[in-house]
Parts: sequence; C-alpha cells; structure tokens
Amino acid sequence: MQMGQYKYIVKPLAQRKIRSFYKNVAKKYKQTYDFNDLIRDIDEAVLSINQIERRLLRRKPQLKRWAGYHMANTDKWYYAYTIDGDTITVRDACHAQNMHNRKM
Repeated sequence: MQMGQYKYIVKPLAQRKIRSFYKNVAKKYKQTYDFNDLIRDIDEAVLSINQIERRLLRRKPQLKRWAGYHMANTDKWYYAYTIDGDTITVRDACHAQNMHNRKM
C-alpha cells in the first residue's frame, strides 16, 4: 500500500453528528443560513474526512468516549477513527465548538 491509498468508511453516527450540527445552525440562523450553506458545510466536512492520515494527522483522543480510537481534526471538526489495513473507518465526529465541554 502506498501512503495515502486509503478507503474511507463513515459510520452512521458520524454522519448524523455532522448533519445534525448543520441542521441546528440552519434552525438558529434561518434568516442568514440557507439550504445551500447547509449543503456546502456538510460537503466540506465530509471532504475533509478524506484527508485523515494524509493532511489530518493522528492525534491522541480528547474525549473519554473516544478512548481506543485515533483522532484527527480540521479547524471545524474532530473525527474519531480506526484503521484496519487500508481502510479508515470514521466512528464519530464532533464540531470544534463542542469539544471544550467534553475534554478528558
């Protein structure tokens, strides 16, 4: 396997966390945040997953519930994941503004 030749699986929990976060943003800011903003931000979060172990490097998990996983982050999202051979499985996601409440 060459470096960066990974397959990515995003578990339903991580997908739900990303969608739910941006749906809540849309509800709160309905006058300034529209459907196109929601789709753009979800797409950006999902695309950043493809950078795990490439540009987003492995870190020690900051959440107790992520013990046993690897963690990577962008400026907006933190991802908990496992690696099995050439497959990276994203198990959970947490928006950066919510990380301070739940650190280890």
